[in-house]
Amino acid sequence: MNAATPLMVVDGAGVVVRWSRRAREIWLRSDSEAVGRTALAMVTRDIGDPGSGEDSRSGPLVIHDVDGSPVDLRVQVVPLSDGLVAWGVYEADPGAARHGMPTAVFDILHANTHEAFLVLDPALRVLSVNEAACSLCGVTADKALDRPVGEVCRLSRPQEFEDLLRAVLADGTSVTDHTVRLDPGDGSSRERFVNVSAFPLRDARGVVVSMTDVTQSLRSKRRLDALGSVRERVGRSLDVVTTCQELVDALVPGFADIAVVEVVDAVVRGEDPPLSPLGRDIPLRRAAFRIEGPVDRAQAHPVGDVRAVPTPTPYSQVLSDLRPRTVTLDSGAPWLDADPERARAIRASGARVLLTAPLALRGAVLGLLSLYRVGTHDAFDENDLTVADELASHTALSLDNARRYTREHTVAAALQRHLLPPEPPSRTAIEFAPLHVPSDVGAGTWYDAFGLPGARTALAIGEVGGSGIDAATAMGQIRTVIHSLAALDLDPDELLARLNDAVVRLAQERAALPSSDPLRGQPLRAGCVYAIHDPLQETCVMASAGHPAPLVAHPGGLVEVPQIPTGPLLGSRDGPPFATASVPVPHGSVLALRTTSFPAPDGPGTDPADPLRVALTRLDRPLAELRDDVLYRLRDTAGLRDVLLLLARTRTFPPDRVATWSLDFEPTAAATARHHARDRLRVWRVGEETAYATELIVSELVTNALRYGAAPIRLRLVKDTTLTCEVRDAGGAAPRLRHARTADEGGRGLFICAQLSHNWGIRYSARGKTIWTEQTLP
Repeated sequence: MNAATPLMVVDGAGVVVRWSRRAREIWLRSDSEAVGRTALAMVTRDIGDPGSGEDSRSGPLVIHDVDGSPVDLRVQVVPLSDGLVAWGVYEADPGAARHGMPTAVFDILHANTHEAFLVLDPALRVLSVNEAACSLCGVTADKALDRPVGEVCRLSRPQEFEDLLRAVLADGTSVTDHTVRLDPGDGSSRERFVNVSAFPLRDARGVVVSMTDVTQSLRSKRRLDALGSVRERVGRSLDVVTTCQELVDALVPGFADIAVVEVVDAVVRGEDPPLSPLGRDIPLRRAAFRIEGPVDRAQAHPVGDVRAVPTPTPYSQVLSDLRPRTVTLDSGAPWLDADPERARAIRASGARVLLTAPLALRGAVLGLLSLYRVGTHDAFDENDLTVADELASHTALSLDNARRYTREHTVAAALQRHLLPPEPPSRTAIEFAPLHVPSDVGAGTWYDAFGLPGARTALAIGEVGGSGIDAATAMGQIRTVIHSLAALDLDPDELLARLNDAVVRLAQERAALPSSDPLRGQPLRAGCVYAIHDPLQETCVMASAGHPAPLVAHPGGLVEVPQIPTGPLLGSRDGPPFATASVPVPHGSVLALRTTSFPAPDGPGTDPADPLRVALTRLDRPLAELRDDVLYRLRDTAGLRDVLLLLARTRTFPPDRVATWSLDFEPTAAATARHHARDRLRVWRVGEETAYATELIVSELVTNALRYGAAPIRLRLVKDTTLTCEVRDAGGAAPRLRHARTADEGGRGLFICAQLSHNWGIRYSARGKTIWTEQTLP
């Protein structure tokens, strides 16, 4: 007998209204004997186990056939032709009810009508189904019985589900909370998701399947997961393009199958975003794209492409009214003609629905977010619109923060470029090749190289803690102080000590700012190396304030890091005093002053991982080529700080441009000095006006040494880009510039020297002092 045919049908009063052939075989009653009588009267004699003495009403309903074998029954509501319902009595297992399926299962199934239940036989065909299951699967009970469960429930992956149920039958182990997808019955409905639990029946003669609709909860979870992912991942970077990529990575896969972010091109550069409605000619840059699956031809334009949005399209409308919208991607939509490239990409990707939302903040347009879903029945709803609007607002705020940072960094980088010196011109005894690789954060690094009297050259490099405009401003202040102190012709250690005092005062000014100023809580610290190259002595005297010492590459191939006593960072109140070290730098040596971006191990030798040392082992190349070699070897060495390098190659100063005389400590020394100077200037072909001024300067400086200094006295003239006149004596008294009155007979010597030269100064040493002047040569 077919399992879909009931043994008998009983109305609500318990009267039999239909009697089957199988019922006649079990109870040996004809249709006329059964129909119209109560079902209880038909089975009274067969209730229970004869002779047991038990009241069968206290146990399961067991019917015996003519052979005395038990037959298990199940009861189910069935519809009648007149629209009424009745009770159908079925065999638990077609033709084999003696398997013993407990009828208590059916009581549970019909008592829990709020949850969908199905009873399946070992062949996974439906034996019983309740109303909740019929509603969930979209079928009626008579069409569900005796059919494979995959056909009844329209599973998206029926084979996978049936394999799961067969495993339950084979192992006898229950499965709970397994989510499956049900395809809609018609083309307009949305897909549904159910949580499935499967329990094997006794002796593995069937399986009970419980299903709960979790479509809304899964969709809610998907929306919450998307919001959580965007809040967690988007905004960690202060870069506009990176923020856009973070957004598409947070939404695909999960919330969408394809995500595209386009940003107003001016926003990428840190400029202010335009107000809505967005003009037709304002270009957008495709900043990020992601698709779940192969890209192939799914992109309308490559990432980085800049172009205006065609109008009228949903995208242009969103940028006009700043309201998100969903669009069904019908191939016949007229707006696709306005954007053929996107239309082609949509067809290639198989996208079915679009959700586009503006990335806007306070009425200003920063960009556009476009989300696509490929699933035929996976459309966006109003709740998805609300979520998209919220995550777009969060992204817009992150983009605006990145834009503001980009603008500040651009300003700081421009300020740093203006504060840094142009490439220093090569001098007679030294040539330069600077390298500056700016980072996205730092703006407080600097280098400097400028001439000092006596053909000497000052070199400096350093970096200020912090970043942005504040660091660049502090760097400019420190560099200005260095120039001012260098004009006093101080030794490197003394210059750093006075520079430290200046930085301490700047730090005090910063600490005195209003409490609302964020700069107040940032300490001012800086590291610096200051060196003086003297080509006449072929030495370089240097001192360090918490900064790595320069590398010195000698012509013989040795690369070393001089052992310089490292003083405290600039801005420190405590610490050891600054000290100097003198390093021999013969002709052809290369000095490499670098920031901390160039870690250089101490001691001689070449480390293959150190690009600077490797490049300096070959000094037979032009200095610019050496610099480029270092740059090519950097690769990922650059980090959050600027990469700054100053290469300086030393040369021998021409001996015919230096003249030195020792003078007797006698009144005639001034006349002798003038004579020597006149002859040398004639050889150097110095102009008469400059020569006459130089004779006066020499006379006054020698006279001053005779009057206030001590023997011995030495005169030196150095012809470089300027003409330097130096008079050294063993005295320690410091002369000063005086403005003599009209009646005074003396006191005008240094005043005359200052008027005839463009610069003058005093330099002290352990053997006395040197008074020098510099004159500009035409």
